[in-house]
Amino acid sequence: RPRHPGTRTMLPLLLLLLATAHSLADKRYVPTLATSPLGGLKTTSTFVLEQPRCAFTKVQSDAVIWLVVAIPEAVANFSNSVGPGTPERAFQGFPARTHAYMTLNTTLRNYPCPKPPGEITVLRVGSETSCATDETRPTCNGPLLGPGPYRVKFLALNGSKPVAETAWSKPITLKTALPPSSISATGSGRSTGMIALTSILSILFAVLLAGLVAMLFFWGSHARGSSTFSKPEVVTVRRYNTHHVYDQPAARL
Repeated sequence: RPRHPGTRTMLPLLLLLLATAHSLADKRYVPTLATSPLGGLKTTSTFVLEQPRCAFTKVQSDAVIWLVVAIPEAVANFSNSVGPGTPERAFQGFPARTHAYMTLNTTLRNYPCPKPPGEITVLRVGSETSCATDETRPTCNGPLLGPGPYRVKFLALNGSKPVAETAWSKPITLKTALPPSSISATGSGRSTGMIALTSILSILFAVLLAGLVAMLFFWGSHARGSSTFSKPEVVTVRRYNTHHVYDQPAARL
């Protein structure tokens, strides 16, 4: 039978759609937390990811790579067709009004493959505080408001068209700040007996120190007293005149 005239026209389009679907389904790269020795990989409002180097080798170099941050409940029904900057993907509504937002957009040129040796290639999610409440910047990389958990993926867009994506990460849970009521006023993990012993030793040390000071004061006073000479008594020496004995003339008979 003769083929329909539009068959040849539809065939390249179907092949293009299949190729696009294949690239979007190619999710071998899984975003992971950074392994940098710098520390602080997770805080109460931020976390650090490894950059997606070599994750988009089959897309054009001018593609824009976005980071998608979502709550786990939004992963199953997430739609790649909802673009960044829309109310459905605004950071300022996350997670109350919007269950996912898109941020940290950059071109593929900033993710060269392979990674240069010795270079630290990480992304800190939640590091911008100036735009957290600025609704004119819906793609703000603002601090996260709770411990989560969260799941992330990278999405490549060519214009507004999604062309590739990674798999979703495993759930990422942030650190939780301790409430003031949970902080013990008696010290960090010290038992009552240890505190009592420390108090007794402190008192004994104070008593010994006071005794030492008193002893030094006494010794000092005694040393000053022994080195002081008493005033000598006034000795009165009488002056005796020597009586000259004159030769008496012989008694006259």
